[in-house]
Amino acid sequence: MKIGISENNAKKVAMELSKLLADEFVLYTKTKQAHWNVEGPDFYGKHKLFDELAIQLASIIDLVAERIRILNFAAPATLKSFLELTHLTEDNSDTKNSKYFIEELLSDHEVIILQLRGNIESFGNESEDLGTSDFITSLMQEHEKIAWLLRAHLK
Repeated sequence: MKIGISENNAKKVAMELSKLLADEFVLYTKTKQAHWNVEGPDFYGKHKLFDELAIQLASIIDLVAERIRILNFAAPATLKSFLELTHLTEDNSDTKNSKYFIEELLSDHEVIILQLRGNIESFGNESEDLGTSDFITSLMQEHEKIAWLLRAHLK
């Protein structure tokens, strides 16, 4: 592979991207859980909101997996591997109101934002992978916008 990134640096970046992919997949699953299970007087609006967010996350998942492949590594693709790699926790609560789901999803988006922010400079400077640094900067901005949207629902 001759794209200006050493094999060792590409491997480090791909590993961090694999963790991100796991986080995105777990967050997608939790968002679908909210979509499928939300109840209450605001059901319809939140049902639609969670579906739209899940669609957005599905696209992000694909982009992250493709970035791992661009670096010439296999993307993790099993639930077991996602649970081993993720920074997030599964939601086992029986709570079904929208406020609970929004708070849970907001917290997860904030975890991902911090992970992304922490890797921007290391990808660009230490790993000499400006492409991935730029890529995760744009993902961070997407997650920041979603977090803002979710926060607005809690006011």
